[in-house]
Amino acid sequence: MASNEVAEPIAKGIIPTARQAFGDLFIWKQRVEITNEYGETRTEWQEPEPIRNPISLLMQLSARDWLFFLMGFTAWTADAFDFHALSIQQKKLSDYYGRSKTEISTAITLTLLLRSVGAAAFGLAGDKYGRKWPMVLNMIILGVLQIATIYSHTFQQFLAVRSLFGLFMGGVYGNAIAMSLEHCPVNARGLMSGILQQGYSFGYVLAACANLGVGGSTESWKTVFWAAAGLSIGVGLIRILFPESQQFIEAKKAGKRTMTAGEFSKETRTMLAKQWKLCIYCVILMTWFNYYSHTSQDSYTTFMLTEKELDNAGASRASILMKTGACVGGTIIGYLSQFVGRRRAMIVSALVLGVLIPAWIMPQGERSLSASGFFMQFFVQGAWGVIPIHLNELSPPEFRSTFPGLTYQIGNMISSPSAQIVNAVAEKTWITAASGHRVSAYGPVMGVATAIIATGIAVTAAFGPEKRGRRFESAVAGVDEVAATKVADLEAGDPEKKVGNESQAKEERIESVNEKL
Repeated sequence: MASNEVAEPIAKGIIPTARQAFGDLFIWKQRVEITNEYGETRTEWQEPEPIRNPISLLMQLSARDWLFFLMGFTAWTADAFDFHALSIQQKKLSDYYGRSKTEISTAITLTLLLRSVGAAAFGLAGDKYGRKWPMVLNMIILGVLQIATIYSHTFQQFLAVRSLFGLFMGGVYGNAIAMSLEHCPVNARGLMSGILQQGYSFGYVLAACANLGVGGSTESWKTVFWAAAGLSIGVGLIRILFPESQQFIEAKKAGKRTMTAGEFSKETRTMLAKQWKLCIYCVILMTWFNYYSHTSQDSYTTFMLTEKELDNAGASRASILMKTGACVGGTIIGYLSQFVGRRRAMIVSALVLGVLIPAWIMPQGERSLSASGFFMQFFVQGAWGVIPIHLNELSPPEFRSTFPGLTYQIGNMISSPSAQIVNAVAEKTWITAASGHRVSAYGPVMGVATAIIATGIAVTAAFGPEKRGRRFESAVAGVDEVAATKVADLEAGDPEKKVGNESQAKEERIESVNEKL
């Protein structure tokens, strides 16, 4: 709801914009730039949306909306299962190949390093050819590569396959979140973003359940990989039966996706030339966030097995409860971000998490570790729950498949050594466990690293842009967003924008615009 209170125009330049963004954190209203049909702009304050019943928000989604959302959620879950099938079984793989856990985590580094390449290739394919077939290809090849991992007899073969796996894994995220959130109603996006992001945590839970089910024998890691392969291939085959994204179909009808590869590449370079500051900001933010999740979770099972000396079953159960907290936190805080703001939700989550770090790494025993892990990941993934919709709202509309996936995966690439760094430092640093044994210092290493990263997230988000409430559900990719939103509002019969009121028709609200970061 607009207050019609005039606001200071959006600042120009990096430092003035950052200063203004920081100041806006302490103003409950939202600064919005309004563009009328003549291209004239003004800036005003809008009142935030009131908190709404989440059930009523879920009921706003049509059957088509749910169809696309659940398909994207399932693909993201399978992607996470594939990845965590390795990270949660580092100790088994270390015994199987006769290598240190640091050497095994090299596979995680290579996977994350090459995901950015896959994000660029398949994100562009998703924007040019549609969401459907790039995802089908992605998921089936991921399943095949999981099987190839099982038949990797040497450590070198294992690393080579995991490198290829990262290349194709990178293409899932961008297409999955674009397909899931493009059609969500505006005021339901925070909640749906939180639920969607927890597909990653749910994939971790499934991997931990599989690890618990197969037991602690060295060879049992292969069974978990078979399960992951079946899930990925199954998702790819089911996706064939689903329709193409309606937004992409509309864009194709408008003639915006019939260009050649060279023309599309030129358009991409134009986008980067105009939005390079925003791209750099989002890459920095996603670098922090990827360090955030991988540092706090990839070696957590190893931490419980080595430093806390739990058995495989106890460590797996604690991991399951830990990631259950992530699913709950991501959903709740993603939902609240719709009302308190994207940046405020991320900042508060990061600061609360910093306070909880001692309670996360100091407890002894399965119950205490399960409880502390639950609340730790509640706030880690609570901040993450805001990311899908935040990136989509910041994204240029014609690159909504490419932009979120690419910035996310470049952040992944930069943070790719996170698990390897934790393992390397922990294995060279020794502490005395409660049992009196000398053990690797996984807890202190993860605690210090996570504290630094949480601070980085809070600072970066505090000085960055936000476009909460951006109306991209009616913006056709590659079509002028002002005109598209105008037509959609009139067709929907929005009482605030009918032609019967000329002053409102002349200056229609479209979205929070901040071309200059």
